[in-house]
Amino acid sequence: MLIAIDAMGGDFGPRVAVPAALRALNKDPSLSVLLVGDLNKIRPLLPEKSPLLNRIQFRHSDISVAMGDSAKHALRHQKGSSIHLAVQAVADQEADACVSAGNTGALAVISRYLLKMYPGVSRPAICSQLPVNGGECLMLDLGANLGCDADDLYQFALMGSAMAEVMQSKVSPSVGLLNVGEEELKGTELVRDAADIMATSTAIRYEGFIEGSDIFSGQVDVIVCDGVSGNTALKTSEGVVRFLFQQIRQGFKSTLYGRVVSVLVRPVLKSIKRSLNPERYNGAVLLGLQGVVVKSHGAAEVEGFYRSILHATHAVRSGLCERVGDKVANSGAGTSL
Repeated sequence: MLIAIDAMGGDFGPRVAVPAALRALNKDPSLSVLLVGDLNKIRPLLPEKSPLLNRIQFRHSDISVAMGDSAKHALRHQKGSSIHLAVQAVADQEADACVSAGNTGALAVISRYLLKMYPGVSRPAICSQLPVNGGECLMLDLGANLGCDADDLYQFALMGSAMAEVMQSKVSPSVGLLNVGEEELKGTELVRDAADIMATSTAIRYEGFIEGSDIFSGQVDVIVCDGVSGNTALKTSEGVVRFLFQQIRQGFKSTLYGRVVSVLVRPVLKSIKRSLNPERYNGAVLLGLQGVVVKSHGAAEVEGFYRSILHATHAVRSGLCERVGDKVANSGAGTSL
């Protein structure tokens, strides 16, 4: 398996992407990587002598898409960028998947242009895992689409269900629609229309509305929402976790008794912090594309980017893209679009 890695994307570029790639190669003997980016910055980060070098290919690009660049500008005027070349490798069937921590909008637009969508899918959706009570759930869309209609949300439900089936081995995964309340009359007309479509579908197991306070309850396997709501909820939850542990740390340091107790509870707190660490769940798949593209968090460290690479290999081996395409096609979604 060959994974194309945009080594220039994100806040840290090669400093994170290269060590993460080496770690993934060390873990998986069947894996090879294509490092795309400025070789003058990539090569100094590689070991001088290592058998891992035999499984690394290179493609030079000194063009990087900045986080503030528009997606259309990146598509039309930066065709030699590291993001573009990494996705192009998948489109040319040279690589099995692409991983990037770069500009989300540019990655989504370039991927859609080069890889195309499966029939019936109107737009890709960013889907990621979240830790919940009793395990993990999937949530989409997390930022690829700022505006959606009811049919889009239904397609997200189909794609999220397919991902839960093949990557989490869940049989008939349950689906919830994020809303401001659980009652049928709550929410916008858009959300209520989407709920009506999901409730009558036999292709998914729709369980109704789910409130923001229940995202981590484990009530459903897949949570569907528009990109604005999903991205806001995700980043809010990450901020809450950081704030909570800052408060706990300050509370223990504030008194002598607290410092003594902190020594006793430190192993428990470390375990909790590790289980809630966003780095563990880093790596969101752009569902609906005819190829595997995984978006890493722009601020991810080596652990997080490494997890994104593993997530990409899992998606390839499980046949995720094909399963998503079949799920949408068999449901008849998009035929009226």
